[in-house]
Amino acid sequence: MTIGIMGAMVEEIEPILEYYKEYEIVEYASNKFFIVQNEDKKLVIAYSKIGKVFASITAVTMIEKFGSEKILFSGVAGAINEQLKIGDLIVATKLCQHDVDITAFGHPFGYIPEGKVFIEADKGLIEIAKNVSSDLNIELKDGVIATGDQFIADSAKKEWIKNNFHADALEMEGASVAVVCDSLNIPFLILRAISDSADMDASFSFDEFLKTSAKVSAEFIISMVKKL
Repeated sequence: MTIGIMGAMVEEIEPILEYYKEYEIVEYASNKFFIVQNEDKKLVIAYSKIGKVFASITAVTMIEKFGSEKILFSGVAGAINEQLKIGDLIVATKLCQHDVDITAFGHPFGYIPEGKVFIEADKGLIEIAKNVSSDLNIELKDGVIATGDQFIADSAKKEWIKNNFHADALEMEGASVAVVCDSLNIPFLILRAISDSADMDASFSFDEFLKTSAKVSAEFIISMVKKL
């Protein structure tokens, strides 16, 4: 089985590469892909760079060039559900693009013709994630993750996204990976560790929480790979 493991930033895949230690590096499409042979599994690991376009390119490459049969995304997100706190893990049940707006043509926010507002993640992978959380005695929350090509610091905008999409967390890649995988019939899972909470203001230090939260998510993904 070939499994693609993605993050958006170097910090989000570093703990995974440190764990596996030995890997081959393949340079392709202006990116580096780290190939790991792990028992009966082949892992294709990469950070896409930030944003929906780069994430889409990386997901397609993992599937079409490297033959990934499943995609796991490990990274961080900002909470807009006040019940989510820094370090909490959330797995997406479904994802949307909060920055898509063609409402002038009578469509709902997040909708593109011949597309969907929400794309559901693979239920089988979510079930495996819940089993892993039970084994590790870690609480795993689930909910809606909203994606956009913006780092949202404005509290009013956060509230708008929360109300319009009933979203729990915000990030910049997940829904684009979901669109790619849904189109190509590839099971996927988007896992995020919360790096900033809903009650924080824009003056907080993102970098302060990035590495610790990314490590939490990465360690969980490593445990998931063992279950697949």
